[in-house]
Amino acid sequence: MATAVHKITLSSSRDIPFNKLMLSQSNVRRIKAGVSVEDLAESIARRGLIQSLHVRAVLDADGVETGMFEVPAGGRRYRALELLVKQKRLNKTAPVPCVVSAAASGILMEEISFAENDERIPQHPLDQYRAFQAMRDKGMSEEAIAAAFLIDVNIVKQRLRLASVSPVLLEVFAEDGMELKQLMAFTVSQDHARQEQVWEAIRNSWQKEPWQIKRMLTETTVRASDIRMSP
Repeated sequence: MATAVHKITLSSSRDIPFNKLMLSQSNVRRIKAGVSVEDLAESIARRGLIQSLHVRAVLDADGVETGMFEVPAGGRRYRALELLVKQKRLNKTAPVPCVVSAAASGILMEEISFAENDERIPQHPLDQYRAFQAMRDKGMSEEAIAAAFLIDVNIVKQRLRLASVSPVLLEVFAEDGMELKQLMAFTVSQDHARQEQVWEAIRNSWQKEPWQIKRMLTETTVRASDIRMSP
């Protein structure tokens, strides 16, 4: 007899006035990491709140909803909104997009908080490059791109240098076949065929330091007898 599949129900979404929200003590993020609250506030001011807060209704001693909601997941976003309110750039009653979990849920808020932080994946350098490239193709300067993402312009310049790398090698990097520092070494040459030749010569060798890659790319040829051609 087939086992019945348990159907899940996703939490509802609604707008809640900011002054009805409060940061939960169950939020597990204690150590500062990533974009600062100040930078996140600037990002929200520029782009709006891209990701909703996860909230749960606050209950009184009798289990009745008080009208307040605590935020176990999205603490930095809450603090960024709080900063914008203090700066009088956001009304304290401004509606905030929230995912509301059931107050009677058996899932601990600490679990929600940890999962929200643990499931977040840093953006891959190639995704950064493609985003920056698309923005530059549409007329944005490197300085404007850096300002939009609140990062150093040198990071933008570095990622955009990947435009000179063979798509074959970009795919190798995407599949974790080489490190970023190795990939960046190939940017000293514009010759894709030459880049691929060098990679084939060293891919199974232990001699794959960036300086070695750069040296090989600036040589006129790679001799078939070169030890680097051997596995």
